[in-house]
Amino acid sequence: MKQKNTSINIALTLSVLFTMVLLALRIAKTNDWFYIFYVWNTFLAIVPLLFSRQLLKQSTLNGKAIFFLLGWILFFPNAPYIITDLIHFDNTIGSLRWYDLLLVMSATWNGLILGLISLMEVEKFMSKYLQPIWLNLFVFLGLLLCGFGIYLGRFLRFNSWDILTKPYDLLHASAHQAMHPVENFKTWGFSFLFSIMLCIIYYTLKKLPHFFKRGNE
Repeated sequence: MKQKNTSINIALTLSVLFTMVLLALRIAKTNDWFYIFYVWNTFLAIVPLLFSRQLLKQSTLNGKAIFFLLGWILFFPNAPYIITDLIHFDNTIGSLRWYDLLLVMSATWNGLILGLISLMEVEKFMSKYLQPIWLNLFVFLGLLLCGFGIYLGRFLRFNSWDILTKPYDLLHASAHQAMHPVENFKTWGFSFLFSIMLCIIYYTLKKLPHFFKRGNE
């Protein structure tokens, strides 16, 4: 298990470094700092993985485990949120277009895989306490909340830190969206569709090891 985690950590580190090298080379070549936000957004995408790793170290669902679980829930949307940064690709023109496509796609992959691996680790921990049907419901609700969090970040411009700096504004906006679902159809349509997409990717990734294992039998 330790060797498996080491291999995953190396792969994730190389993936993030690849994006950062692309970004550094772009800045050095053009002196254009437009995509520098990927440094901060990638760091935020790593945070939920840090929480899930600490959660896995807990032997029971104690106070520390609940703290790490809540921290993961709070920061989890930051990882797949990077997918929405694809809209910034429209700012690229000329000969950099294909280079920037590689940059934004690699950053998108980082956010997606960092977030989904953290979800796998949280699911592994929660599997000790939930039956399969409830565990699957937990995963789906986590992804639905993730979609909602991405909406709050992309369209209402909230971030995870606002739970501390702007708690009233964040709770008021969230409550309004939840209490008026028909009026806020766009909100829940986006959240639901985004969560379905993440579910498809998540369960596909989970099935791949079984597929290749079965093919070798």
